[in-house]
Amino acid sequence: MSSSTTAPKSSPVPDAGPVSLCAREPRVPADRLVAEMVPPPRFDSVRFATYIPDPGQPSQTEAVQVLEGFAAGLGGAPAKGAGRRGLFGFGRSKAPKAPAGPRGVYLDGGYGVGKTHLLASLWHAAPADASRKAFGTFVELTNLVGALGFQQTVQTLSGHSLLCIDEFELDDPGDTVLVSTLLGKLVEAGVALAATSNTLPGKLGEGRFAAADFLREIQGLSAHFRALRIDGEDYRHRGLPEAPAPLPDEEVTKTAFATEGASLDDFAGLLEHLARVHPSRYGALTDGVRAVCLTGVRPVPDQSTALRLVVLADRLYDREVPVLASGLPFDRLFSEEMLNGGYRKKYFRAISRLTALARDAKGLVGG
Repeated sequence: MSSSTTAPKSSPVPDAGPVSLCAREPRVPADRLVAEMVPPPRFDSVRFATYIPDPGQPSQTEAVQVLEGFAAGLGGAPAKGAGRRGLFGFGRSKAPKAPAGPRGVYLDGGYGVGKTHLLASLWHAAPADASRKAFGTFVELTNLVGALGFQQTVQTLSGHSLLCIDEFELDDPGDTVLVSTLLGKLVEAGVALAATSNTLPGKLGEGRFAAADFLREIQGLSAHFRALRIDGEDYRHRGLPEAPAPLPDEEVTKTAFATEGASLDDFAGLLEHLARVHPSRYGALTDGVRAVCLTGVRPVPDQSTALRLVVLADRLYDREVPVLASGLPFDRLFSEEMLNGGYRKKYFRAISRLTALARDAKGLVGG
């Protein structure tokens, strides 16, 4: 008999398969919240020069010109009492005096006209070092206050020359008072403001809560901004074919297992999970995910769930994560009542962005 032995065959390492977003409950430390206040990946390389205005919408060209001038007026470090120097029309007085005009610019327009592109372009064009300018969504800003506390947030952001706030919305009275007070403090410290929204600053909160009871705070917010209206069609779907139809569950599942870095979740289960994760953590929820696969898409059951889904759609769009789904098409996610209510612009933005991500996911099938 031979004394030689045969080494045992190693068992193949099983394919881990797709991850589940429902299995994740991210915790985001405060220092990461501050460090990540920069334009998200989709808008990391945008500039004013890469914004292509619609020739039929002169307000788009005007917006670029105004924002370029605004950025040019942001040179120099903010100083104590700098908030008393007017930025419009972009000059600085030598002696402190009462503000001549708004301390910021507010981009108002429908979904898909490129407001976030322009806001990120302003951030990139501002001459300050990246550590002295901040970019974040409204929900990320309010969460920063929750993580750091009000006074620490004021102290952290007061050294900045520019604060850009994307998707500025007031959904409840608490946010109204909080943000009004915060922005007032930052303006006093010399921080310039820029924001995007689908709602004019004087109309914030309208149709969502008793905005008339908080009129003073809303008017105070409005006074910080020069509103700049941007008209136009949704560029995400301008001249493009219809979004792909939803696939069968089996095809979505097969694609999830065949796609490196994909996640796979039942839509109803994911909606339930979102209720257990703060919306400010939805970005962290998708860390490392290269494609989101969902089975059984159906209409969202209520407005609270719908608003959480809107935030997730925004974070997926920001991070350029394609979405492959079975069930109903995304334009049937929200009821007619929702689409005619106070949050209708948010819902249409979510439909627009999810449809664009569904189009991006076409290349995953059969890959």
